[in-house]
Amino acid sequence: MNSPSSPASCLDPLALARLQELDPQGSNKLLERIIAAYLKALERMLPDLDKARTEPMDLSVIRHTSHTLKSSSASIGALALAQRCATIENMARLGETEGLGPLLDDMLEQIAMVRQALLDLAPNPT
Repeated sequence: MNSPSSPASCLDPLALARLQELDPQGSNKLLERIIAAYLKALERMLPDLDKARTEPMDLSVIRHTSHTLKSSSASIGALALAQRCATIENMARLGETEGLGPLLDDMLEQIAMVRQALLDLAPNPT
């Protein structure tokens, strides 16, 4: 069992189990491929998000990035991250910048925890 502070605690075990059910023996390395795709998407999106956070904020990039991360994070079981992304996406859509910086900081911290949990789960994603 994972303690609340362990990296794997940021991943929903039921969502991971559903993914594993799609490839029960692991012969297709489905989970590893999904993790690799998610990590690769992070590598592509995070530099854009970093640039978009500078003043003046590029809400279009923030909205697009948080929208993309929302659905992909939910699919791998990073439900708290998906919820944070939904909040940020909504704020960006409405043009709300007050308080957005700390939410983005929190999102980046959650991304780091999710990334580590995924690497612990599949140390060599294909």
